[in-house]
Amino acid sequence: MSLMVSISGVRGVVGDSLTPEVVVRYAAAFARYSGGGKIVLGRDGRITGAPFANIISSTLLSMGCDVLALGVVPTPTIGLTVATEGAAGGISITASHNPMQWNGMKFIGPSGMFLDGPENARLQEILSEPPRYAPWDGMGRHTKDEAAARRHVDAVLSHPLVKPDAIRKRSFKIVADCINAAGGVVVPGMLRLLGCTVIGLNDDVSGVFARTPEPLPENLGALCEAVKRNGADLGIAVDPDVDRLVFITEKGEPFGEEYTVTAAVDYVLGASPRGAGKVVVNLSTTRAVEDVAARYGASVERTPVGEINVAGRMKAIGAVIGGEGSGGVIFPGIHHMRDAIAGIGLILSSLAQSGKTMSAFRASLPEYVIRKTSIRSEGKDTAALIEAVASRLSTTAHTNRDDGVKFDFDDGWVHLRRSNTEPIVRIITEARTAAAAEALLTRFKDELG
Repeated sequence: MSLMVSISGVRGVVGDSLTPEVVVRYAAAFARYSGGGKIVLGRDGRITGAPFANIISSTLLSMGCDVLALGVVPTPTIGLTVATEGAAGGISITASHNPMQWNGMKFIGPSGMFLDGPENARLQEILSEPPRYAPWDGMGRHTKDEAAARRHVDAVLSHPLVKPDAIRKRSFKIVADCINAAGGVVVPGMLRLLGCTVIGLNDDVSGVFARTPEPLPENLGALCEAVKRNGADLGIAVDPDVDRLVFITEKGEPFGEEYTVTAAVDYVLGASPRGAGKVVVNLSTTRAVEDVAARYGASVERTPVGEINVAGRMKAIGAVIGGEGSGGVIFPGIHHMRDAIAGIGLILSSLAQSGKTMSAFRASLPEYVIRKTSIRSEGKDTAALIEAVASRLSTTAHTNRDDGVKFDFDDGWVHLRRSNTEPIVRIITEARTAAAAEALLTRFKDELG
């Protein structure tokens, strides 16, 4: 399995493509990229995270960087700490939604945002240069910070759009599936602060994932059953590094990962002056976002997939809300990173103030059906495959080539793109009905061969 290097950082299978030597090379390059300043370091709770944290920390210290070690925390907590501490950068040791045998590194700049395209290119240039280690009296200092996750929660709960009193009044009963990773250190505690009765599921932070980590409906059967069995008001699931958030209704049915950002957009725009809100999402996100934005006279822009692509555009145009349809809410009121903690605060506030059940809340949003699949890409010229499909269909649909190719039809759309994080080509379709979305999925999987 090849090392995956992209705008989303670097990740691979531990002991195969991701080895201690690779980790040292990237840590040393990032130390030089950051000018030898303070680096915030955290990890998502994977079993391999602790030894990699030791390797990365030692490398950074040997390069003359100070290290502020947060331990097991959400990736957005690391970004927020970089920004508030005035650090030179940050590293999150995570492979996000990839399985347990994977790990990786996400690189954060001094703004608290991930490195963008040019910044990643500069890091790759430095990677080819030999490290320049500090002398014995020039090594960095290592300090621990065990309160970063609580500060993150406090920042969310103190934002004017988050309504702790309204949430406490509803006294929600919530099943929280934290996949035995970083969510376990923050999500249950945050919910209890909000007066919720919490039923923990996979919250032991052991790093042994109890389910496939991507929080898709097919991986959340146990959560759906737990919601029904316990008579809960809703279920919450996060991925290992807590930047993706999905909900389950009181009926034990998926709210839909695409509808996490849609719900956040609905709430934030509803609290903004009419016509003043701007929204940014990626090309693979549901059309429901445009429909919701139209309710409030707001504009929507779309970017290539990749958190920094969305966040960078949001910052450039002053967007009030945005994110990615995979369950990633970016709320600039806290910071410009996908953040499940911020998403929980916003969406529970919306739900509490409306008085609706989770299923009624979902029914109030525009109805689309999205389907996703993929094909393995090892040994294939995926760019040529995608371009061949684009050439055949260029006269029958509006096409966008900013990220692979997206075909927009009157009654739906299809997006074909190479993944930033796995050796696959993703096929995403959306239509008004499940049958239509499935038909598009089958057609384009056949088109790609």
